[in-house]
Amino acid sequence: MNPLLVASQLNETFNQSLCEHAADVEIVPVPMGPPSSLPRAAEVFVAAPFRKAGGQLPPRPPAGWPFDLKWIQLVSVGIDFYPEWLFDGPVVTSARGSSAVALAEFALASILGAAKRFPDIWIDNAERWAPTPLSLVAGTTLGLVGFGALGEALAPRAQALGLEVVAVRRSDAPIPTPGVRRAADLAELFQVSDHVVLAAPATLETHQFINRGVLAHAKPGLHLINLARGALIDDAALLEALADGRVSLASLDVTYPEPLPANHPFYGHPRVRLSPHTSVHTPDTRRNLAARFAANLDRYRQGQPLTDVIDLARGY
Repeated sequence: MNPLLVASQLNETFNQSLCEHAADVEIVPVPMGPPSSLPRAAEVFVAAPFRKAGGQLPPRPPAGWPFDLKWIQLVSVGIDFYPEWLFDGPVVTSARGSSAVALAEFALASILGAAKRFPDIWIDNAERWAPTPLSLVAGTTLGLVGFGALGEALAPRAQALGLEVVAVRRSDAPIPTPGVRRAADLAELFQVSDHVVLAAPATLETHQFINRGVLAHAKPGLHLINLARGALIDDAALLEALADGRVSLASLDVTYPEPLPANHPFYGHPRVRLSPHTSVHTPDTRRNLAARFAANLDRYRQGQPLTDVIDLARGY
């Protein structure tokens, strides 16, 4: 069997991990962005995001696309970082589940950090030696907006810490994690939750759907955590909710756009914990993606249907 030629826009760490998981694969590194050309024998293209949140999507390559490709692998779950023309030809698969544990741990760290008031309780001199009232995580309620791979990873971990978990999801499919209660809608979820984690994709339906109407239902003192896409939140509505106390803290690992402009009010806001889209940057994320990709390579070679195929109608 001749080696399968894979054109990859990812770094050497991923490419090496893929070679360790998949036999008879030749990786050819290619530049980031829309490809003006690819190696003639390349059947598979591993595509890094073509833009950051809020950036411009590039036009279709002037000639040749999709070359001789049979399959495109994305390194994200959502498709909002890629142009429509990328989905015109070969089958496209996502990175579903590859960063679920990393995201779940980041969400739990945000929850625990808020309850234990890290880093505010750390002191640097004797004059500050006085106990600070803290909160318990056990007995509080976590709301999940969306219940995919992240929900499946986060819910049992949260339950192990004593949180009740409620969720809403687009699909009518049952929630697979025992003990997770399904809320009727966003309003109910925000009414009962002490912490809310956004885990939904960016689509036309979800654009700024965390708005004044939803936040008006927030349980006073809500902690809002966004690990999905910044475009899910109406920033002006969130700032109003922070000002009047309906939201006591916003932990935002994603924003719209990225990066935020220098004068954005989230910078330096006393009740915003802002991080630069870093929650997925752990060694296991690329290894997990390589392992899932390698498993799909086996299916591809055997002529079987691929898993994690993008559904354009759903937007992920």
